[in-house]
Amino acid sequence: MKDKFGREIDYLRVSVTDNCNLRCVYCMKEKENNFLKNDEKLTDDEIYKIVKESAKLGIKKIRITGGEPLVRAGIVNLIGRINNIPGIEEIYLTTNGILLADKLEELKLNGLKGVNISLDSLKEERFSKLTRLGKLENVLVAIDKAIELGIKVKLNTVIVNDVNKDEIIDFVNLTKEKPIDIRFIELMPIGIAINYKGVTNEEVLKVIEDNYTDYEKVVRSKSGGPATYIKLKGAKGKVGFISALSNCFCEDCNRIRLTPEGFLKQCLHFDYGVDLKSKLRKGISDENLREIIQENIYDKPEKHLFLEKSEHKELKFMNQIGG
Repeated sequence: MKDKFGREIDYLRVSVTDNCNLRCVYCMKEKENNFLKNDEKLTDDEIYKIVKESAKLGIKKIRITGGEPLVRAGIVNLIGRINNIPGIEEIYLTTNGILLADKLEELKLNGLKGVNISLDSLKEERFSKLTRLGKLENVLVAIDKAIELGIKVKLNTVIVNDVNKDEIIDFVNLTKEKPIDIRFIELMPIGIAINYKGVTNEEVLKVIEDNYTDYEKVVRSKSGGPATYIKLKGAKGKVGFISALSNCFCEDCNRIRLTPEGFLKQCLHFDYGVDLKSKLRKGISDENLREIIQENIYDKPEKHLFLEKSEHKELKFMNQIGG
């Protein structure tokens, strides 16, 4: 299905919870505990129905996000149900990796194709300070186990000035040793993150070029997401850049988002969208549900306005939206 700007929208990000087992410094307050109650979140059946009707409109790729999606009870079975929906071709998971290792075999059996692991430091003490609750070793074990099982691994890394800029090359070097992609993602000015100064991907690339000259650019596929990639000579993986602020890629955006409480969100920046949960609980028919989803896809905004003053700016934190 196309929106009014002619973009093919075939990707739905489904946030299954706003809860998380970490309290990362530029995502949440240290003692944050104000999460949705179970009856405020979509049920498995409600998520399934929304995905099923979205698939009839051309949604092919699903990404399960949170919060931390692996803290949701029954998440493995939910992924299996979604995997069996006609038209759904790929299911991916975005996670902090802490709980991942023990669930990987079941997740693969239930159709999971790949994981994006949010990881902003390879130093144990710094990782602990950034996440406030996490152990780096748990994430590293999960990465190696996913590789062993043949599950595609991407690491999502946010570089913040005066926090972890000195680790850029450490992350890049991982691609020499392991068949994984490292993606440097510019810090989005959402929620508590507005208190931190991010590093542009132009700055990240400059650091890489100061250390490596022998790399090649990888041709970007529009269906492969917003990242642009380079690859070091002889490396097993790639280095990617997602530059939503310094190099807007909205003209190729192919996604919509579903929040934990059932709000179908057209764009990360804006609060536009529709409350599907209330309609589901009032007994909306599958046909009418599909029509509403179709209308909202069609009306997707042309681009974000993160660097400008704008109305309808999203005020929620990333864990409430779906990272």
